Amino acid sequence: MLKGCSHDVIMMGIQKSEAQLFNYSVNLEKRVRINHPLRRVKAVVDFSFVREEVAHRYGHKGNESVPPEVIMKMVFLLFFDDIKSERELMEVIAERLDYLWFLDYGLDEKVPDHSVLSKARARWGKEVFESLFVRTVAQCVEAGLVEGSKLHVDASLIEANASKESVIQGASELIAALKRAYCATESKLEATNTASNYQMINDRMMSLSDPDASLMRKGSGGGSRPRYQNHRAIDDGKGVITATLSTPGSIAENKKLMELVDQHERNTGGAAQTVVADHKYGTSENYVACQERGIKTHLGDAFAKSQRGRERTIFSDAKFVYDEKRDTYRCPAGQILRPGKVHPIRHTRQYRASPRACAACVLRAQCTHSSSGRTVHRHEKQALLNRAREQAHSVAARRDRARRHYLMEGSFADATNNHHFKRARWRRLWRQQIQDYLIAAIQNVRILLAHQNPKRSAAKALRAPEKLVLNCLGRMHPCIEMLHTNFAKLLRLAFIAPA
Repeated sequence: MLKGCSHDVIMMGIQKSEAQLFNYSVNLEKRVRINHPLRRVKAVVDFSFVREEVAHRYGHKGNESVPPEVIMKMVFLLFFDDIKSERELMEVIAERLDYLWFLDYGLDEKVPDHSVLSKARARWGKEVFESLFVRTVAQCVEAGLVEGSKLHVDASLIEANASKESVIQGASELIAALKRAYCATESKLEATNTASNYQMINDRMMSLSDPDASLMRKGSGGGSRPRYQNHRAIDDGKGVITATLSTPGSIAENKKLMELVDQHERNTGGAAQTVVADHKYGTSENYVACQERGIKTHLGDAFAKSQRGRERTIFSDAKFVYDEKRDTYRCPAGQILRPGKVHPIRHTRQYRASPRACAACVLRAQCTHSSSGRTVHRHEKQALLNRAREQAHSVAARRDRARRHYLMEGSFADATNNHHFKRARWRRLWRQQIQDYLIAAIQNVRILLAHQNPKRSAAKALRAPEKLVLNCLGRMHPCIEMLHTNFAKLLRLAFIAPA
């Protein structure tokens, strides 16, 4: 011992850096903490269904592949933790014990090459990833997280994995021939199952990098570039994504409303009773389609929005009175508008007043700016359209559209911030569909896990009465403080002797 020191002398340790050739004492099950997110995912999601669904894609002879369920788990990790690339994923797997445990790998097991994932996508197609998404919806339904009767709909643009410089312009025949040649060449090189009859979009423009993506402008200030669009329906209960569609960016949002409703009903097993969306979806076609199926239309009114500026200068169509028996309209000046030609695409009939009567009318300046007179269009199912618009302008509809705003924006923002939603990882539409199915499935799994945590539920239940008490005390605090001050004054008056 050193003089004047009561403690024992301690030597500094030296770390031995010799590699261990054999180590049988590492147990990955003990190395992954109990509350690890991947442990909860593994307990909830059954990836073994993949083997049965893709069995027909494999032969009975040849080299043995990586197990399909392991490949699906790897792709799941790619989006769950938003790994930058598939190459990086394979490098990270070897470094992380929780990933090895999640994949049921050992410490000495070889991690496959990143090309295994791209080959599996080409071999499987998009159907198995759609099945994963549908299964997550079914689990949320079984857990009581899906209300089912009310759904919110919206769409968001996604930047394709292609630059603006890759876009060429030409005659529609030339662009169509280039797309067919691209499909044939890709099928030979990659042995993909891409259909050769995909929908032609932007028939005068084409991206040489990704011919499925269409040139689209995002917002008023953004430039045009190749983009896709993700359409999704979200349940009103807990925000579960019940339907998702992927299209080129130039496909109008309102054209996919009823497909989303059909997919929602198919995936949840229930009937939609109310659809909530903004004014882009509030077209006559969607209004009538929903009313024919008994669905309430809490959609924004596209026609009313377009008429707001017009109503300031001329009479709106609501000022014209329809006579059902005579099939005519009466204008504010008392003139009769008689039926004319039918528009087969709009499913409307045109009603027009006499040009001579309009020319001599004293209210002409308030009624029309056209030299041929005022016209009014009536839908062939105007009664259903009127009822739909009445529902769209109700108080309940406005309240639902306000809720839709933060539900949809929150869902898209979560996908963007956590799961690489806003940019395509791969090229071609069918691969983009795989990406959107995976992201939607992961978001549903996270919602399922958030509402299956017994500790959080118990804490929430305990906090409810605690908050009530604190709120009451907060309201009583000024009164208690005032009583304390007055009581102190009384004590001083009682015990201080008079001078």
